[in-house]
Amino acid sequence: MGVQITKPGIDLGIVTTNGEAMLAFYRDVLGLEFKASIPMPVGDGTMHRLMCGDTLIKLVAVPSLPAQAAPGGIQGASGYRYFTITVSNLAEMVATCAAAGHKVAMKPREIRPGVSIAMVEDPDGNWVEFLQVG
Repeated sequence: MGVQITKPGIDLGIVTTNGEAMLAFYRDVLGLEFKASIPMPVGDGTMHRLMCGDTLIKLVAVPSLPAQAAPGGIQGASGYRYFTITVSNLAEMVATCAAAGHKVAMKPREIRPGVSIAMVEDPDGNWVEFLQVG
């Protein structure tokens, strides 16, 4: 027997020392629904909670970290390197991110018939993939 899912989305935690810029990217540039900012129960920091469909993005802003993740998207290192948001306005989202000064890591391209992707970097260099079907 495997995991017994009780929620259609997942909760994704992104830890940063760049809280204001990261919050502005996910809330203001991507337009994710801001739910709340709450103090972390352990340590010093704040969790900004944003909804992406049924997925909760937990943006955890802390004053310092002992180490940083390697930059470079998919090829940069092993481990979690990007996440995908399925959209109906791929070109618009890429243009919005670029206009706000965020690096477009991969311009829109069709990867198979009827499926296109693009990738942008958040302020910490994490990659966000946009996927459009149709």
